[in-house]
Amino acid sequence: MRGEPDVASIAALIGDPSRTAMLTALADGRALPARELATAAGLSLSGASAQLARLTKGGLLTVEREGRHRYYRLAGPQVAAALEGLALLAVTPQRARARSPAAEALRRARTCYDHLAGHLGVALAKALEDHGLVMAGEGKRLEVTTAGRSWFLQVLEIETARLVAGQHGIARRCLDWTERRHHIAGPLGAALLHRFCELGWVIKEEGTRAVKLSRQGSAALDRALKISL
Repeated sequence: MRGEPDVASIAALIGDPSRTAMLTALADGRALPARELATAAGLSLSGASAQLARLTKGGLLTVEREGRHRYYRLAGPQVAAALEGLALLAVTPQRARARSPAAEALRRARTCYDHLAGHLGVALAKALEDHGLVMAGEGKRLEVTTAGRSWFLQVLEIETARLVAGQHGIARRCLDWTERRHHIAGPLGAALLHRFCELGWVIKEEGTRAVKLSRQGSAALDRALKISL
């Protein structure tokens, strides 16, 4: 249809299992070389390079050059959001299945591009709303309240007025595919993940999107927001 987005072409790009594996490997916002992405997809280096070229041409990836090396990353948070949305559709809740340790770790806490997701991300979003620090805005938008601006600055040293607003302001709801509820994305979501890592409240796991809530972080979130995990 003329004038309509070419959804079919994008769906076809994502729909190939090897390309999906490479996109998923990049869903935490990192830039990775073709060799690592080839391993993630189970492809030869030449095979991965061909698929990466298709993803780049299709606008799903960008490539950065460092000397002789090329590093690939998602073209933006909208690509990560699309992957999360498709994962939500792919989950069949008809019968509970035993989760592998890796799947369970992702369910507990993970990164979704540049922000927190999983049970931890959803619990954080709910607590911030319950305490009146953020509130629902138009559409997916979340607004930081007056009390929230003071709280983020005093407790986390995040000056929300300095965050650069995106299409949905400085914070928006992002539907979590494992929890089927919302976590917080946007500049505020990115700032929260960055600050939690700085404080040692969450620890990123090497080679995976899973993150681990530290004892220090668990105690701090319990004190600050009554989040008990």
